[in-house]
Amino acid sequence: MTLQLESVHDDRVLPATRAVAVIIVPFLLVAFAVLYPVPTDTKQLFAWQIRPTMTAMMLGSAYLGGAYFFVRASRARRWHTVKGGFLPVALFATLMGIATIVHWDKFNHRHVAFWLWALLYFTTPFLVTAVYAANQRHDAARDPDQKQLSEPATRLIALTGVAALATGAFLFVAPQTAIRIWPWLLTPLTARVLGAIFCLGAAGVGVLRDRRWSTARIPVEVAGIMLTLIVVAGIRAHGELRTDKVLTWLLSAGFLTALAGLARLYLTMEQRDG
Repeated sequence: MTLQLESVHDDRVLPATRAVAVIIVPFLLVAFAVLYPVPTDTKQLFAWQIRPTMTAMMLGSAYLGGAYFFVRASRARRWHTVKGGFLPVALFATLMGIATIVHWDKFNHRHVAFWLWALLYFTTPFLVTAVYAANQRHDAARDPDQKQLSEPATRLIALTGVAALATGAFLFVAPQTAIRIWPWLLTPLTARVLGAIFCLGAAGVGVLRDRRWSTARIPVEVAGIMLTLIVVAGIRAHGELRTDKVLTWLLSAGFLTALAGLARLYLTMEQRDG
C-alpha cells in the first residue's frame, strides 16, 4: 500500500485511507454482533470472557460507532469531514494493544477470535496513524463562509472531550482504584478497556482547531450512536449497576445529558442556513 506524501491542499481522501477504512469495518461489525446482541456468550464467541454484560455492550457500542465512522471515511469525498476521528481511533487502538500485552494471560489464545483481536490491535495504531499523516497533507484551508460551531458549543464539546479523556486515563492508569468506585464490577483488564473507550472522546477536543460543522458532523453522529447504545445497554443491564455508588448516578446523568445535548446541537446545526 503506497501512501502519497505530497502536500496538495485539495481536501481529497487518499485511496490508502479508503482501503484501510474498508479493511477495518468487517472486524468491527463482527465484534459488535458478538458483544451487543448476546453479551452473555463471550466465553464461547470472543477473544476473552467479558463479565458483566454491561462492559461487553459498552465495547460493542464503540465497535458499531467505529464501523459507522469507517464506512463514512471510505465513502467521503472531502478529507476534512472525517479527519477528526482518525487520531482518537489510533489512541483507542494503541491503548487496547497495550492492555492486551499487560493482560496477555486473560485471553483465550486457542480461539481464532483472539488472533483476530491481536491482529487488529497490533496493526491498527500504525495503519491509522500512517494514513492520517499522509492524508493530512491534503487538508484544505478553512473557509470562513462555511457553517461554524458557536463559541459556547465549541467550548462545551471540547470540555466534554477533556472530561472523557481524563476519565479514560484514570481507568487505564489506576484500574484498582476505579474498581472500587465504578458503577458495575470491573477487573483490571475491563477497567483498561473502558478507559480506551472513554479516550475516544478525544475527538471532541479537535473542535478547538477546526470549528467547521462539516468537520464536526460525523464525529457527532458517531458519538450519538455510541451514547444511544450505551444508554440502552444500561437499561438492559440495570441489575448489574451498583445503585449505592454516587458514580452510577453521575455517569447515568452524564450520558443522558450528553445524548440530549448532541441531538439538540445536531438538529440546530442541520437547520441553520449557511
